[in-house]
Amino acid sequence: MCHSSVAMAERSSHSEVKVGPQGRIVIPAALRRLLGIEPGHTMVGRVEGHQLIFEPRAAALARLRARVGALAEDADLVDELFEERRRDARREAER
Repeated sequence: MCHSSVAMAERSSHSEVKVGPQGRIVIPAALRRLLGIEPGHTMVGRVEGHQLIFEPRAAALARLRARVGALAEDADLVDELFEERRRDARREAER
């Protein structure tokens, strides 16, 4: 059975790359195809632990919007808790 390296890379999310003389890396074509990365797309990079992570700008924005949305939902719960505590305190004061 014969497999091309491109076909094998398309089924895997791992590829080895080398850092060029000016610190540049080239994203292998198979990985670009998997992520839909095309020339001109903007990538956002970040460091997590000992990992360097690059993701398409749209994916980074979606991730951040989800995180902010979760914070906003938590804020509503906190406000509800404070209001419940205020009601309890008023009831106690009325006794």
